[in-house]
Parts: sequence; C-alpha cells; structure tokens
Amino acid sequence: MSLLFEPSTIGRLTLPNRFVRSATFEGLATPEGAVTPALTQRMVELALGQVGLIITGHTMVSLEGRAGPCQMAAHSDAFLPGLTAMTQAVHKAQGRIALQLAHAGYMANTELSGLPALGASDFTPEGGQPARAATVQDLARLVQNFAMAAQRAKTAGFDAVQVHAAHGYLLSQFLSPYFNKRQDQYGGPLENRARLLLEVVRAIRQAVGPDYPLLVKLNSEDFIEPGLVPAEAIQVAALLEQESVDAVELSGGCKLAGPGRMPARQGRIKSPEDEGYYRQAARMYQQEVGLPLILVGGLRSLEVAEALVRDGVADFISLCRPLIREPGLIKRWREGDRRPSACLSDNLCYGPAFDGRGVFCVAESLEKDQSSR
Repeated sequence: MSLLFEPSTIGRLTLPNRFVRSATFEGLATPEGAVTPALTQRMVELALGQVGLIITGHTMVSLEGRAGPCQMAAHSDAFLPGLTAMTQAVHKAQGRIALQLAHAGYMANTELSGLPALGASDFTPEGGQPARAATVQDLARLVQNFAMAAQRAKTAGFDAVQVHAAHGYLLSQFLSPYFNKRQDQYGGPLENRARLLLEVVRAIRQAVGPDYPLLVKLNSEDFIEPGLVPAEAIQVAALLEQESVDAVELSGGCKLAGPGRMPARQGRIKSPEDEGYYRQAARMYQQEVGLPLILVGGLRSLEVAEALVRDGVADFISLCRPLIREPGLIKRWREGDRRPSACLSDNLCYGPAFDGRGVFCVAESLEKDQSSR
C-alpha cells in the first residue's frame, strides 16, 4: 500500500490518508450563504470518495467580504443549522471536514453585499469597484469576524478551520507589497505586512482553544510585480509556526496575475514533469519550517504525489480541479486503478458556479452528452 494511504495527523486530528481536498468554490449555497442539501451532498461525495480531509469552499466571515454568488457564509449564528447538518452528514460518511474562512478584500462583490469593499490600501482594479484602505478600527473588527466564524465552525462540528491568506484575498493583499502600500504598523517590512494574519490566527486560537486544528493557506508567490515571493512566503510560514498553527497549505497566484505567469492558467498538464507548480517553494519551505506542508497545484498522478511525499517535498497532497472531475479519485487510486486524473485543467468548471448551477466538470458533461447521441 502506498504511503499516501497511511493514517496521518494534523495537530490532534487523525486522518485516514494524506489526501486533502483543496478549498473549491462550489456556488451551491443559498443567495444569503446558507448551506443547501446539494452543497452538503457534494461534501458527502468527497467523503465517500475517501478524501482524507475535505476543505470547504471559501466561507465569508463578514458580509462585506463576500466574493461571489451562492457563497457559503459563517458571519452569523443563523448559518449554524446548515453548517451543522453538513458536518453531521460528512461524519456519517466517515469523512473529515474543515471550514475555510475568507474575506475577499478588494475582490468583494459590492453589488451582492451592498457594502463598499475594503483592502490593504486604496485600490481600484481595472473595470472594478474602488476599495478603500481599511482603518485600524476596521481591522480590529475583521480580526474578531474571523475569530467568531471559527468559533461557529467548531460549534457546528467541523474538524478544523483553514484561514484563507492566498490568491489575492484580504489577508493575501496585506502580505503582498503590490497591494499593501500602508505607512502604519500594517505596512512596509514583511513583519508588518504579516501582522494582520498573525492577529487573526491569535484571535482564532483564543476562540477555539489550544487543541482545535488550525490551518492557513498561503501563496508561495503572487506572480505579479512587486508581489510576495517564495522567500517571503517561507518567512511568513515560520512566523505562523510560532503562533500554534497546525499546518500550512502552499498555493500561488491571484486574479491580477497574467495567464503567462500563473501556472494554474497555462492549460493542460501533458506530462509528470508539468505537475507540482510550487514544488520548488515547497523544498524551500521544508528546509526552514517544521509545520506539516499541504501542497496543491497541478498534481494529477499518483506517482508524482507519492514521489513528493516520499522525497520530503510535501507532507500532504491537496487537489482541487481533479476532484471536481472525479470526486471518487482517491478511492479509485486506493483500489489499484492508478490512471492519472482526467482533469483537462481548462478552468471551465468554475463558469457554472457563477450562474447558479454549481461547479462541475464541463468537459466531462460534454463528453457524456456526445457519447449518448
């Protein structure tokens, strides 16, 4: 049996294997953000597919941080019944599930929220709505928003929480010199740019207690100039290690990164050599940081995943688009069918999530339609 299918731990959470479902926007919540039966069923399918740890799609910790339509929410106790029903269903299917906590920052959808967007600094994206720089008072409130959402996750029965500090969302914006032009204690040198993330982590830890698993998702690189670079990302991870975080997931890129620079937008993965977009940053991480590393990005084959863990590049393997195409991929691999994921990396799967149908593999749907004719 592959070492990937051996039981493993993140903090005090025992997992049946080393596979993680990376947070994926499902687009299946109600317009207000409540969990629906369809959304819960997606999580159950992943549990039945033997994913070791399921991380939900980004869940807003405040209304102003809303990123898109039908996005999960945890900014009010009103969402607890649906969140609780989700965890109960996943646990019944023998799964483990973490709630990802997020604030979109300047990428917030102001039409849906009805509120102005906040960012690290004043910023107006091309063709978008202006975001104002968050005040110190705003930041104190946002820290508490994260902490209260984490407490709701624990109350609802989630096995862990993950703080989203990647992909150009609010906490990522503070880390990045591209977005963060502040002159106060939250801007300038890296230790200042990381201050808000560290305050969020501390507040969550105080809210959920010392034993509750706490994960953070970080960019290894922003792929914009001047953005966060791998050496800085590793320094941030080292700071997180001092703050009782239990694991880091390493990803990369943001909305403003050009398609020629951001690996996830470069199309189909044609060979094993194309897999593992951030493996070099992961090697740097392993030399400097002692926290378990969850690695996501272009991983499609069991052989590459095994090699990354065997060689000490990653401790856990995280998958996003392959599990949209095939929620039962891990089960298939475990049962001996080692064919790579059929994911085409075409990114068409996200389109349906924005028009009310929920994320699904468009290519697979077209293939089935053609074969039935």
